[in-house]
Amino acid sequence: MQLPPFTFWSISLWLAITAIILLISAQLISAYDGPATILADTKRLRYAALAFGLLFLATVAIRIYEIVAST
Repeated sequence: MQLPPFTFWSISLWLAITAIILLISAQLISAYDGPATILADTKRLRYAALAFGLLFLATVAIRIYEIVAST
């Protein structure tokens, strides 16, 4: 089975979706005030979400540069 080729657009989309999911997860876990049944480091989860978000913004900046440079 062969995977479809990864394009710059698909990687950028994957980064954006991952960042959104991680950020929402971190916010939902930190807002939970019940018993400590969820063992997750919310600070680490938030940092991972911010890292993915910054990578996504970097891909957007590269894409904008490609569009501007081609004209």
